Amino acid sequence: MAVAAASRQAIAWLRLSLVSGIGPLLGRKLVDAAGSVEGVFSAGDETWSNVAGIGPSLRTALKGSHPEHAVAVLKQCEVAGIRLISPDDDLWPEALKGIDDAPLLLFAKGDAVALNSEKMLAVVGARRASREGALISRRWSRYLSDQGVTIVSGMACGIDAASHGGALEGGSPTIAVLGCGLASLSGEQQAQAEAICRQGCVISEFLPDQGARPEQFPRRNRIIAALAPATLVVEADVRSGSLITARLAAGYGREVFAVPGSLQTGNHAGCHQLIRDGAVLATDPSCIMSELGWDAGKSVRNQKQRSYQPVNEYEAKIVAVLGHERLHLDELTETCGLTLPELSPILLALELQGVIERLPGSRYQLSAE
Repeated sequence: MAVAAASRQAIAWLRLSLVSGIGPLLGRKLVDAAGSVEGVFSAGDETWSNVAGIGPSLRTALKGSHPEHAVAVLKQCEVAGIRLISPDDDLWPEALKGIDDAPLLLFAKGDAVALNSEKMLAVVGARRASREGALISRRWSRYLSDQGVTIVSGMACGIDAASHGGALEGGSPTIAVLGCGLASLSGEQQAQAEAICRQGCVISEFLPDQGARPEQFPRRNRIIAALAPATLVVEADVRSGSLITARLAAGYGREVFAVPGSLQTGNHAGCHQLIRDGAVLATDPSCIMSELGWDAGKSVRNQKQRSYQPVNEYEAKIVAVLGHERLHLDELTETCGLTLPELSPILLALELQGVIERLPGSRYQLSAE
C-alpha cells in the first residue's frame, strides 16, 4: 500500500515531538505562542521564555533541534509503510481536537479514514480473559461492527484480541492503538496488525522502532479513551489498566459501560466497581446502541458482501484442507510444510478475519457463517 507523503506541518510536529522534555501539553503551548507549529523553531528565546514551563534547559533543547532528526524518522516510516498524521491534517481524529494531552503526532498504518468514523466504541478488558469474557467481546464486537460501529482497542491478548477479531468478522473498521512503535512488533503481533489494517488501521504516538515499556501503556490508554464517545469494559480487576482507560474516558466526558460478572472471580471486580461509580451496566450490545442513540438498522454485513481472498499459498492451503475436516495444529504444520513459529501468525490472521475457528485441544475448523 502506497503511503502518502507527510505534510510540512506533520514534519514540523514530528520535529517538535522529538525535542526531549517536550510533551503534548508544553508542545501545544509552544504552538499557541508561536502561532503555528512551523513557527515554533523560528520564534526563538523571546517567545519560548514566555511559555509557562519552558525553562533554560528546554530552551537549549529547542535550539539543539535539527530537521535532520525528523528526516531520519521519515525515512524509517517510508520503508515500513507508516504515515504521519498531525493535528493540522484532515485525517486527524476530530475526537482528539480539544484534548489538551492528545498526542502531538500519530503514526498510522492501514486506512486512517477509520479514525473519523461516525460511530466508535472502545472495548477493553483483561489480558487473561476468561473463555466467557472473550466470547462476549467477540460476539458483541461482531454485532456492533455489523451495525456500523468501529471498534477501538489496544491489540493486547485477551479481551482486546477478541474484540478486534469480532470486529473483523463484521462489516465495519477496527482501530488498534499500540503502546509501542509500529515497526517494533513481533511476528505474531505483525500478523495481527496486518489483519486489522485490511479493515481499519493501527496507530501509535511512539516512534516506529520504540519497543513496549510498562509506562507507555497508560499513555496508549488515554488515546483509546479519547477516540471513542464510549468505552466498554468487559472484564477487569480493580488494579487493571482497563479501569485507567475507563476513568480517563469519564474524565473526557465519554460514556462508560461495564459488563457484570460472577462475584467469585477477581476478573469482574473492576467492572462492578465501575458500575458502583456510575458506569452503565451492559447486558447486551443492543442496550449500548440504544443508550448512545445509535439506531440498530440493516446489517452492514448484508449491505457489503465480503469475500475472503487468500493472500498467499499457505492461507489458501489451510482453507482448502479445513474445508473437509477439523485438523490439529500438528497436522496443519505437516500439511503446510511450515514450522510452528511460521504457521502461528498465519492461523492468527485467519482467525481474526473470521475465516477459521480455534477449537479446544489446538484443533481448527472453517468458521460457520
